[in-house]
Amino acid sequence: MGVRLMVVDDHRLLAEALASALKLRGHRVLAAAAPSAGAADLVVSRAPEVCLLGTASPAEPGAFDPVVRIKKERPQVAVVVLGPVPNPRGIAAAFAAGASGYVRHDERIEGVERAMMKARAGEAAIAPQLLQQAFEELLHPAAQPDDEGARLLQMLTPREVEVLVRVAEGEDTRLIAAGMGIAPSTARTHVQRVLMKLGVGSRLEAAALAARTGLLDRAATRGAGAREREAAGAETVPPP
Repeated sequence: MGVRLMVVDDHRLLAEALASALKLRGHRVLAAAAPSAGAADLVVSRAPEVCLLGTASPAEPGAFDPVVRIKKERPQVAVVVLGPVPNPRGIAAAFAAGASGYVRHDERIEGVERAMMKARAGEAAIAPQLLQQAFEELLHPAAQPDDEGARLLQMLTPREVEVLVRVAEGEDTRLIAAGMGIAPSTARTHVQRVLMKLGVGSRLEAAALAARTGLLDRAATRGAGAREREAAGAETVPPP
């Protein structure tokens, strides 16, 4: 028995092509619509058995708001999401919103048809390998690469960051002290603390490490932000 369904996708050509293919296979297509922004209203008014809902960005916030609305007002409608090569969190978000299935955009028509039939029967319509990949990624997310520059920057105080920048620019202790308005002994202490925190034995090594990890660029950005905040604060201070 054919399925009474609707096809909704932001790409009208894709929606109409899929609807035509499913009609040829004996299914009753109530509508092929675009854009998906108005999907909920259309589905609620027509009440199909299955809604094929296309999305190009399943991981974006709000991507499955239409699913939430459909399931709230027409809980008997089974929604099958048609999406790109899936992001595990996108799949999770689709099912959390109330979807009955997830099918890749590049699936063959037979795969789409099988998903529709399973969804109408109340079963989860998703390829086992996709479900396995989703659970694997959600349970064991891939480690993010270590941002060494950001990590090192967090170890230094603003004063030490300034010292490091000056060291990288080739300033000696006397110039650092003069530029920062501090005593040479204090400047020397700051330099030693910087070397210790970075785990290096010389100023040259500290400068090389800062350049390699992008620490200097981050320091410049943080310094500019601090100066902007100071300037903004100064502008708001009322005159005496």
